[in-house]
Amino acid sequence: MRSRVELFEQIRKDRQREQLSIRELADRHRVHRRTVRQALATAVPPPRKTYPRRPRPAIDPFVAVIDEWLIADQDAPRKQRHTARRIWQRLVAEHEATLAEVTVSRYVAVRRIELGLAQVEVAIPQTHVAGAEAEVDFGEFYATIAGAVIKVWMFVMRLSHSGKAFHVAFGTQAQEAFLEGHVLAFEHFGGVPAQVRYDNLKPAVIKVLKGRDRTESERFIALRSHYGFDSFFCRPGVEGAHEKGGVEGEIGRFRRRYLVPVPKTTSLAALNEVIAAADLLDDARVITGRPITIGAAFTTEAKTLLPLPGEAFDPARLLEARVDNRARVSVRQCFYSVPARYVGRRLTVRLAARTVEIYDASTLVAAHERAVGRYVEVLALDHYLEVLKIKPGGMPGATALVQAKARGAFTASHQRYWDAARRARGDAAGTRALIEILLAHRTMPATTLTAAMDRAVESGCVDPQVVLIDARRENAPVAPVVPIGALTRYDRPAPSLTEYDQLLTGSQG
Repeated sequence: MRSRVELFEQIRKDRQREQLSIRELADRHRVHRRTVRQALATAVPPPRKTYPRRPRPAIDPFVAVIDEWLIADQDAPRKQRHTARRIWQRLVAEHEATLAEVTVSRYVAVRRIELGLAQVEVAIPQTHVAGAEAEVDFGEFYATIAGAVIKVWMFVMRLSHSGKAFHVAFGTQAQEAFLEGHVLAFEHFGGVPAQVRYDNLKPAVIKVLKGRDRTESERFIALRSHYGFDSFFCRPGVEGAHEKGGVEGEIGRFRRRYLVPVPKTTSLAALNEVIAAADLLDDARVITGRPITIGAAFTTEAKTLLPLPGEAFDPARLLEARVDNRARVSVRQCFYSVPARYVGRRLTVRLAARTVEIYDASTLVAAHERAVGRYVEVLALDHYLEVLKIKPGGMPGATALVQAKARGAFTASHQRYWDAARRARGDAAGTRALIEILLAHRTMPATTLTAAMDRAVESGCVDPQVVLIDARRENAPVAPVVPIGALTRYDRPAPSLTEYDQLLTGSQG
């Protein structure tokens, strides 16, 4: 459909080129002769005539009552003021109104603004200097990890100037995840922004004081001191959300773009590989209203970031935990195994966002990927082998064995050897034979032992000592072959006793 400007233009051209009358122009363009006269008089169409507001027979009888209630609400407690639905309910109950609820809600929305009862906050456009500022927040989403749908948390840091953002998923939004997210983000950017904006996240803020003052956690202060950036805290609640609108919008955009449908991975580490690949794809994205890609803008901004310190900040938390009678330590409502010899001992736990390391003094005795959820057991079969050698009946139903199979550490070759050993030696002796092989994994390559077990099953000789000898032979280093000519430099003359004989002869004379 032509606009009125285009219509006027065509009328004027036809008049100029063909000298058509007003009636002929009206017939050709199917408009009134008054419109033709307007077009011939000026190229710019006159503004359309405005008409008085149509009567609203449904709502007009009640507008005075609604206005009275809205004005009276100014003196009422904030949480006990009329909503549009409550106004509609009162009109129906007290004034026998038959109008629809949507009619009332539309009128109330407009009338609140006209009466000055609804405050519309005006946002001021901002220009962000390169390297000057970043924004941080957590966002939540769901992922299917190892077959289970789990809620995970995504740490996001977004540079305000270039729009480049870093994302990483954690199973928690506790302080160690908050701190580790900073460390990973700074390494990803290759530098540190001068200032970082936050809302009042608990990992950083212990207490919100008057204005923008905060009582900050000591670990967050140490992180800030280590990297040399300043922090800026937004106003609490919804009122302060627009003060870091860049990262708020980035969380939703990234979730819709890359996490729909719900991602399915084997582990949290695999999920983070998917997220890292998405970050690389975003470098080619152009933010609306900007002339260049995010990657090109970041290339310039990277030069203005503060340099990274010589070593990274350690975000882990040190704890102490007692080993229970199942050779586990309890950390944040999850359980992690340690070698059975530490039962009853108190050990040091280094708790990070993605890993759990357990130490006996300075010796690392166990390392696990951090569990996602509550009351989850993370067990290593190797930690129970000495006990299972004494109690082989506990092997078939061991939770550690089930988890080893799920992780792929206990392979089909192990199962075939175990089955063959039990047929040849009985359940107890066959299980002990398998355990001897599993103990050898501590010092020998898994591939070598797996190949030796396969050969043992094929030959029917499942004696564990034979399997280990076969594996050692396979793993033995081959002595290099040295050419004969290369040994000539080691040739020496044959020994002689001539000088000794002369000495003896001289002494007798």
